[in-house]
Amino acid sequence: MPFNLGFGEIAVLLLLGVLLFGRKLPEVGRYLGKGIVEFKRGMSGIEEQIEGTVQKQEIAPEPVKAPQRMTTAVPKFDDGQPRAS
Repeated sequence: MPFNLGFGEIAVLLLLGVLLFGRKLPEVGRYLGKGIVEFKRGMSGIEEQIEGTVQKQEIAPEPVKAPQRMTTAVPKFDDGQPRAS
């Protein structure tokens, strides 16, 4: 049994759930089921994204380019006024 619960503990929990939720118990179960399904979908989506990026990196790594040298001279801007020190 999950969490090492015996028959007595499970019976008490079920009775407590019926007393607390009453008529809304099926609705609570439905929402709980939908939440679990959405969680599993989200986890599988994340796993697919991770696998996709790993496969992309393994298949086509981008080549490293050598640094380029500047061949043109940078113009110096001088307005003709002396600078104050």
